[in-house]
Amino acid sequence: MSKELKIALLQAPLVWEHPEQNRANFSRKIEEITKEVDLIILPEMFTTGFTMTPGHIDGAEGQKTIQWMQEEANKKDAAIIGSTVFQEAGDYFNRLFFVKPDQTVSYYDKRHTFTLAGEDKIYRAGSEKLIVNYQGFAICPMVCYDLRFPVWARNVEDYDILLYVANWPKPRIAAWDTLLKARAIENMCYCIGVNRVGEDRTGHSYCGHSAVYDTLGEEVVFSTEETVLHATLQKEHIEGTRNKLKFLEDRDAFTLG
Repeated sequence: MSKELKIALLQAPLVWEHPEQNRANFSRKIEEITKEVDLIILPEMFTTGFTMTPGHIDGAEGQKTIQWMQEEANKKDAAIIGSTVFQEAGDYFNRLFFVKPDQTVSYYDKRHTFTLAGEDKIYRAGSEKLIVNYQGFAICPMVCYDLRFPVWARNVEDYDILLYVANWPKPRIAAWDTLLKARAIENMCYCIGVNRVGEDRTGHSYCGHSAVYDTLGEEVVFSTEETVLHATLQKEHIEGTRNKLKFLEDRDAFTLG
């Protein structure tokens, strides 16, 4: 079993509703990563920005993005994760893909669609959590607005890493910072948040604040700039903290209705 996981967080601006250009931009960023890396994390809707007009996107782009992720994962020998607009059986999804170097694909559909922007009227919400086992770590990926709902993220699976990809706007960035740290502390896990930077076509501004917090809520890495953030997650840190403090053993027992 691997004892550490080397991750890269790609905090970048996004070209509005232009999947081909965004894939090309991220290809360059991935190619420029020179450090050893096991997992590369991209923002929410990384091929389009947070669009509420998915009909502007060719339905074939979803499969093109999966194929691109498979190629990049294989080439870099690292898993790649990020969400994208995905069309299936007449419905649109804000679908997160976790693509391993062997090209196997897992996916998670955003559970909490953002009602303030009308995402709930346009995208079909998911209903299942995803736990991916990779390099000896159990990873629970979620998307943006999911961050505000601790019951959904509750660590009943004893996962090691809780991960959020986002387009979280600047005016509410204090909530992003606070909730990422809270999710790490209450679930006794590493909590990762990957946000975008720049401005989108609708005038929303994004200031990054991508970060990693450890099981005690201590900041591991953080940035407000367009950058690639690197961090190494330690299995020993997770096990040591949980064995010493044992807070997860005092969890209330309940299930979602």
